[in-house]
Amino acid sequence: MIGSLLFVRSKRKTKMAHRVEQDYDYLFKIVLIGDSGVGKSNILSRFTRNEFCLESKSTIGVEFATRTLQVEGKTVKAQIWDTAGQERYRAITSAYYRGAVGALLVYDITKRQTFDNALRWLRELRDHADSNIVIMMAGNKSDLNHLRSVSEEDGRNLAEAEGLSFLETSALEATNVEKAFQTVLTEIYHIISKNHER
Repeated sequence: MIGSLLFVRSKRKTKMAHRVEQDYDYLFKIVLIGDSGVGKSNILSRFTRNEFCLESKSTIGVEFATRTLQVEGKTVKAQIWDTAGQERYRAITSAYYRGAVGALLVYDITKRQTFDNALRWLRELRDHADSNIVIMMAGNKSDLNHLRSVSEEDGRNLAEAEGLSFLETSALEATNVEKAFQTVLTEIYHIISKNHER
């Protein structure tokens, strides 16, 4: 709730800011999910601000950031919500799935447990989100290949079995972060524009 209040309030600051806020064709809410420490916050900051912080702290509750980009000639504003991965915040985060049209399910390729927990996150997402939500599985920290405990093949196979798209990413090196969001946003746009044609 805090995030959305801030969003509304920031729109009212000045007339100019208000006009800029409305300068898009579509607004898509995307959620980042996965265990604590897999790099969700750094994926968010890499995509929205092109920044990476080695000393990033655990997210408390929920944070969000936005970025506007072009998808097939349309201006799309992506509102990306970064949910806390810790167990104690799970109750509040379930409410944030509502209205989400896309999700990035993130695990850490160097920590097998985060991959093993992916199905639990997926189940929770599917319980709370719209049935048409576009989901991509992202194996993060591909820069730490020498510490890998989850093969790319394992990640791809699980994603395929669950009907998800898949990429390995590195927020540190900015590998595939842009591509992951662009893929999800394009897929959402295709679904929504098809619905508009009916």
